[in-house]
Amino acid sequence: MEEQSRRQRIVCIVGPTACHKTELSIELAKRVSGEIVSADSVQVYFGMDIGSAKPPLSERQWIPHHLIDCLPINTPEFSASMFRAMATEAIDGIVQRGNTPIVVGGSGLYVNALTYPLGFAIPRNDAARENAILEYDKSAEAAYARLTSVDPITAERLHPNDKKRIVRALEVYDCSGQPLSSYGADFQNSRGQEAPFEPMLIGLTMDREKLYERINLRVDLMMERGLLAEAKAIFDANYDRALPAMKSIGYQQLFTYFDGNCSLKEAVEKIKQDTRHFAKRQLTWFKRDDRIVWHDVTEWDEMKTDLIEKLAQDAQV
Repeated sequence: MEEQSRRQRIVCIVGPTACHKTELSIELAKRVSGEIVSADSVQVYFGMDIGSAKPPLSERQWIPHHLIDCLPINTPEFSASMFRAMATEAIDGIVQRGNTPIVVGGSGLYVNALTYPLGFAIPRNDAARENAILEYDKSAEAAYARLTSVDPITAERLHPNDKKRIVRALEVYDCSGQPLSSYGADFQNSRGQEAPFEPMLIGLTMDREKLYERINLRVDLMMERGLLAEAKAIFDANYDRALPAMKSIGYQQLFTYFDGNCSLKEAVEKIKQDTRHFAKRQLTWFKRDDRIVWHDVTEWDEMKTDLIEKLAQDAQV
């Protein structure tokens, strides 16, 4: 217990997209001398602003934000282990300045990278990888079905068309006999290892119908704010479509429109649909973690003042 108490405490705000995480984090940071560390897999890229719901400087209210605008779009990989190294460096700096680290985002794997003693020495095997590629190329549907059978946790968070990650997950299972999820989601901490940080985990949720309404509205607002032009600039740069950034929701669907394979209206509806599905997957992931204290923010405007003050007190205990 004494050794555990020496771990640095961090505040983590998690939950599905469009659930007031950004607003809460900024208001909380103002009250506890906080600095924000983004745990978002898209906000890390330069130029992907509107579609990732990256808070503009005017909304950040002078609160320092970290792990936003760190990498070019053509970065070939941004893994959980890379996130952990960069986030740990940012948190160490925040602590040295005497401030409170507040980790905010919807990537459960990234949050777990900081709050569980996860093993990222994930095996690789070229032969298993080549076999998985052949299997996927022969039938993507069959490859995804097999992944669902051997590693349902990983399959649940992947789109059936995400060839790179499905192939990687099958490679790991075939060469190790263990699902990829066991390397990145040891919720029971079966090895009893020490986690990097001691988290105060705050979960935000809301009525499902209200959440979906907010998602649909937010996509409409993104389009009004210039998402189409932002996506077109990225499209015109001719990046490799296999890059992780290029598969991001809000951009991939518009690329299909620019390719001439659907109407703009269809692309926007697909963004809304895929974002709703993503929110559902986020909730499924986070609901498995019994460390999270959940707050229903369906009536956000009526409750936010009391909730922010309560969380500010809890964060300073």
